[in-house]
Amino acid sequence: MHLTKERLGGLLFLLLSLAYGYHATQIPGYPGDEYEPFTASTLPYALAGVGALLSLILICSPGGERLHKERGNWRLVFALLLLMLVYGAALTWLGFVIATMLFLIGGILLMGNSSLGFACKVSVPFTLIFWALLTKGLNVYLEPGWLFTQLMG
Repeated sequence: MHLTKERLGGLLFLLLSLAYGYHATQIPGYPGDEYEPFTASTLPYALAGVGALLSLILICSPGGERLHKERGNWRLVFALLLLMLVYGAALTWLGFVIATMLFLIGGILLMGNSSLGFACKVSVPFTLIFWALLTKGLNVYLEPGWLFTQLMG
């Protein structure tokens, strides 16, 4: 097995996932959390596990020639990274629902779908269902955002 750039990337991602999983063990739990199905460390454990699994698949896959036949679009990569940074900053100001809808609409448009109507039809229901699942189903507090609190308060 040769060390290709894809396998090296998979190895680095494996190390990152393992470090993230280790730091997830440092998240303090509240008394009684051991009986809850969803705690502060549940999602970090899942992300670390999925990241480690995907990186192992990439490391064990048969070479990069079959995985990537064309060069990546670095402008798109950096545009999506910038969109994620803007999303992180917008969460405080706009709140989860509005910021997530705008993030998904922007991501769909960046990925090449030019229909704003389609982007809205996908992002609005997905965001509302995910919000309802987190807040109503799992009782996770999501900050409404500075804009919402100023308009309502």
